[in-house]
Amino acid sequence: MAYSAEKLSEEKVFKDPVHRYIHVRDRVIWDLIGTKEFQRLRRIKQLGTTYLTFHGAEHSRFNHSLGVYEIVRRISDDVFWGRPEWDEEDRILTLCAALLHDLGHGPFSHSFEKVFDLDHEHYTRAIILGDTEVHQVLTRVSADFPQKVADVIAKTSKNKLVVSLISSQIDADRMDYLQRDAYFTGVSYGHFDMERILRVMRPREDQVVIKQSGMHAVEDYIMSRYQMYWQVYFHPVTRSAEVILTKILHRAKDLHEQKYRFKYDPIHFYSLFNGEITLEDYIKLDEAIILYYFQMWQEEEDPILKDLCCRFMDRNLYKYVEFDPAKEYKKLAELSALFKKAGIDPEYYLVVDSSSDLPYDFYRPGEEEERLPIHLLLKNGDIRELSRESEIVDAISGKRRTDHKLYYPADFIADDSKKPNIKKQIRTLLEID
Repeated sequence: MAYSAEKLSEEKVFKDPVHRYIHVRDRVIWDLIGTKEFQRLRRIKQLGTTYLTFHGAEHSRFNHSLGVYEIVRRISDDVFWGRPEWDEEDRILTLCAALLHDLGHGPFSHSFEKVFDLDHEHYTRAIILGDTEVHQVLTRVSADFPQKVADVIAKTSKNKLVVSLISSQIDADRMDYLQRDAYFTGVSYGHFDMERILRVMRPREDQVVIKQSGMHAVEDYIMSRYQMYWQVYFHPVTRSAEVILTKILHRAKDLHEQKYRFKYDPIHFYSLFNGEITLEDYIKLDEAIILYYFQMWQEEEDPILKDLCCRFMDRNLYKYVEFDPAKEYKKLAELSALFKKAGIDPEYYLVVDSSSDLPYDFYRPGEEEERLPIHLLLKNGDIRELSRESEIVDAISGKRRTDHKLYYPADFIADDSKKPNIKKQIRTLLEID
């Protein structure tokens, strides 16, 4: 029997709070889960610093990856099975791409990527195609199978239907993380009728389409995503923690470049600081290692690195005020000058953070980035883009919402033991006195 078709002698299950059970019968999936690169995802939080806002948000990318796999397994084995538009030979490719789609995420993913100019999708492909246990498992399917999986995740595969199951505006990735993140943060926003959506999904040559009768369930899904972004993912307290995390990494990198002698040598960061990180170095990084250094750096001589690490570890986060960069850039320059006079480095302690989201959009001719829309399958067999049938979706289509906050250390500003007049000016400008 071919390895791709090989089944376990007995089905394995993972108990899951979102999908009840994750079912594994395929030998290749079970072997991939057992690789060290996939097990590493247990040590990467799904929501980064969000646990400092919603204390239950301790779940990992391992949880999420299994969830995405389970949704795709249900679609391929239950919903699409036997339909002429679905090629059963694509099944194992789809399952592997779903399971491995987040394989390259680093610790505190997006903040980490910004500081060191990294791309988790690049590392996902590198792990799949490199000298790894994951690659060894995939190669047992066929010599070109790792490349096929990497192409699906990179959205460069010719198989657009499989790509759309993993990455589109209504895909297994989003359907899992919305429900999973809602469950672990304890909010109600991310819940929608996934069972209904799965029942009305239909395969077409280039993408998944939704039967018209399921339109209202899709509307609910899109609004759930919108609410989750603004109530959870872009929560201002979470962003405060991300600002401090980012500044810690920046400070450590700057000190390294200045030949500063660390008490606790950041050996795991050297290749990052030098811009020469290897795949082996990258795979060794997880959040336990990052937090170890943050814990140790609380004892460093450098006052900024020490303070930032204490803030992060003890959750003494920055406060914030609303800020409009277009109208208040002069105020920012004035505040920056006052911070310097007060002996507070504005590079690390006065930070503008912006969040932006587009809840639903579709391709418009002439624009650079193509956004694959959600298509409805009408009763007469025609295909229509969702916003042309749904007034709710039409109302939010193409409308980008952006939010800006100005973050600062309230305790420093409130301390009048030094430079009280300057501190008072700062408080007046921030309108917090």
